[in-house]
This record gives sequence, C-alpha cells and structure tokens, in this order.
Amino acid sequence: MLTAAVVGASGYVGGELVRLLLGHPHVELTQVTSERLVGRYVHSVHPNLRGATRLKFRSADDLEPVDVLFLCLPHGEAARRIAHFAALAHTVVDCSADFRLRDPAWHARWYGEETVCPEWRSRFVYGLPELERERLRGAQYISGVGCNATAVNVALWPLARAGLIEQVVVEVKVGSSEGGARASSASHHPERAGAVRSFAPVGHRHQAEVCQALGVAPEQLFFSATAIEMVRGVLATAHVFLSRPVVDRDLWQLYRAAYGQEPFVRLVRDRTGIYRLPEPKILAGTNFCDVGWAVDDHGRRVVVILLIN
Repeated sequence: MLTAAVVGASGYVGGELVRLLLGHPHVELTQVTSERLVGRYVHSVHPNLRGATRLKFRSADDLEPVDVLFLCLPHGEAARRIAHFAALAHTVVDCSADFRLRDPAWHARWYGEETVCPEWRSRFVYGLPELERERLRGAQYISGVGCNATAVNVALWPLARAGLIEQVVVEVKVGSSEGGARASSASHHPERAGAVRSFAPVGHRHQAEVCQALGVAPEQLFFSATAIEMVRGVLATAHVFLSRPVVDRDLWQLYRAAYGQEPFVRLVRDRTGIYRLPEPKILAGTNFCDVGWAVDDHGRRVVVILLIN
C-alpha cells in the first residue's frame, strides 16, 4: 500500500485526484492541503466525497513524507518549490504545465516567460500513459498533461507513429471547468451561458505539447480552441491530411494496434444508431476516452473525433 498526498486539493484537479485516490485499492491517501481552507473537511469543498473521507485540509508547510506526492498548484508554483516537494516523496506528479515541455526555450516561447528551475525539466517524464507507459514505469518525476493536448495526442498518435501525417487542422471544443475553480469575467454564468466562443483561434499553449509528443512541427499543426456551453469535457475534431491514401480497414488496424489493450480508450465507429461517433453526455463522470473517425472518399483526409471527460 502506497501513501499519497495531494497539494492543492481544493481545486477541480485536486478534487478529482482525491476522489480517484480514495477508491484506489493500492493507495492510502493520508494528507491533503489548501492554504485558504486549513482545518476544514474535504467534503466541505467537494460534497461528492461526503462519507468517503474524514481528512481535513492542512498547510503544505506541514506535510509529512509520503511515497507519492501530487501537486495541483497554480501555474509556476510547483517549479518554484520543487526542491522542497521532492524531498518529501520518492515520486512526484506535477499536474501543472511547469515541467511538460522538455526544452526551456519552448516553454519561454509558448508561455511567454523564462523557465524556473530549468535543470529539473529533463527529470520529468510526460505523464500520458497511452504514449509513455514504459518510460513511466518506475519514473520518479512525472509531469501532468494538458487536457486539450491529451485529446489531440491520443486522437493522432496512431497516425503519427505510422508516418501518415502531412498536416492537421484540429479544433477542440471545451467545457467551462477547463478554466479552473476560480471565477473570471469570461466564466461568469451570464457571459458563458449560451456561448460558442473561439477564445484561442491560434497560439494555444497545448499545441506545443502535441508537437513534442507526436514529433510534428508547429507548421504542420493548426490548432484552435472554442468554449461551448458544457461544464466538463473536451471534444477534439482533427482534419488529418495524409501522406498516402487509406481506407477504413487501415484505420481500424492502426487504432486497434495502438489502443486495443488500453483500459480506458474505446473505439467508437458504428454504422447505425444515433451514437455512431463519440458523444459528450455518454462519458459524463467517467475516465473513458472515446475515439472515432471518418474517411473521405479519396482517402487522403481522415476526420478523427475524440472525447474525454
């Protein structure tokens, strides 16, 4: 049984981690932190966990050593305190973007800031198991993965490793929880309700993760993000222009080879019914990732549709 702690457990990411860890058969969650909620029960912020735990929030300064430490802190905070956190656990999982990009110059380019603790960057393994499972086995430092990047990476990985991608035009439609637990003028309900808002038609930061993971150049990937009236989830629609024609059977072979043994990835490509392709409401509250596709008649363009919740 591994002991675990979650730093920054009052937010959406921290709350989901607490929920998952409480149900894990090989993990004992022993500590959760929130600087502004010290002394309050976890269920006072995450009422879905009422009865599941009696843990109270404590300060991160009062953490005791554990086997695995999860960091769910605002952007930049984990990097500034990484030496302190690394001394508390054998394995550290940082859910922020602080260590996702291996190249400090790329971090500066896509995040518009200099890298804090650049010497730590090479120690972190990109935490997407469908792509990095072997490197993640026994890894001591693991970076979280961007939500939009997760959707696009899993959607395109079978095509990328087959060398089929010439160019990709991808749009992600995202729910409001992607913006985090703190309200802003953009997430205020009267502004968000009924909206279809293209908030990042170009230059979204998660594009860098996709390029890094798939080995494609930024000039090959055209990435846009649109906010829609949905709370949870990311729906990625990728128009992939291929280096050679394919037929539907080829895609079944590629995606089954990549994900046939993956416990959470489901191939959704039915010929009949109203749920022939991934649908957001089917995944509500689950850990599944549904992926489907359609091929143009000429076989040189594939539209890949992938959904995570």
